Amino acid sequence: MSVLYDLRMLIEKKIERDGLDETQVKGEIGLRTGRLVSLISTRTPDDPVAIAKMSQAAKEILGISL
Repeated sequence: MSVLYDLRMLIEKKIERDGLDETQVKGEIGLRTGRLVSLISTRTPDDPVAIAKMSQAAKEILGISL
């Protein structure tokens, strides 16, 4: 699996657990990272820059450290 996919799963679990608006949260993360969260799969290659952006966006938007 890829680290990006693992981040996606953590983000989705947080959205579900907290009852957040999935479209809004994923849209905000997508705008900050330039990557659609829903399109990240287990075959998505890891990119250190993308991982850093995704982690930072999750921290800022969801308040979680990944």
